[in-house]
Amino acid sequence: MTPPAPVSAPKLPALLEPLDLGAGGLHDELELRGVHLTGAGGDGLAVRNLELTGALLEDVDLGGARLPHLGLRDVRVTGGSLANLDVRGGIVQRSAFERVRLTGFSWHEGTLRDVRFTGCRIDLASFAATRLERVFFEDCSLTECELPDARLAAVSFENCDLTHADLSGATFSARCAMRGCTLDGVRAVERLRGVTMPFEDVLAAAGTFAASLGIRIQTGDEEEDGP
Repeated sequence: MTPPAPVSAPKLPALLEPLDLGAGGLHDELELRGVHLTGAGGDGLAVRNLELTGALLEDVDLGGARLPHLGLRDVRVTGGSLANLDVRGGIVQRSAFERVRLTGFSWHEGTLRDVRFTGCRIDLASFAATRLERVFFEDCSLTECELPDARLAAVSFENCDLTHADLSGATFSARCAMRGCTLDGVRAVERLRGVTMPFEDVLAAAGTFAASLGIRIQTGDEEEDGP
């Protein structure tokens, strides 16, 4: 499925400076440009206002880190783990996440613009009160993901598992789309008003939609009530 609006790809410099997270050196108000990050440095890490521009993060482990006001621009993240990463007020622009473990990831009160997630585990994650604009999720697990009060514009989901996701308070614009997604047990599924879906996908999710409306589905084994 082609996204309803183009998602700009990250622009990285031809030459990147190697940097091992295991060597430390991350601190508040740090700005890094044109770096190739590897290694681990997450659990217990707490850094404010870290900014990465034109960077490649390859198989890094930042699981459990707290990075309030994190800024990512023209960043590509491949492999590795950002599980339980806690970010508030962060901004991601023109970036891509490929095969990244994002279980328990929290991105609250921030912005994601021109971002692509491919083959990522984003289960049990939260995008509370975050604005997502021109974001594309492809082949991702979003089971039990939470989008409370999130605002989504031109966001697409293709072949994603949103089982038991919580959409309470989320707002989807008319330019949002879903295709080939699992919606079993989605909470506040009525928030999908305005989302574009193929007819066969609507039929596949009929049980979830009916439950949200309080419709009791009659099976072939049940007898109809008399007049």
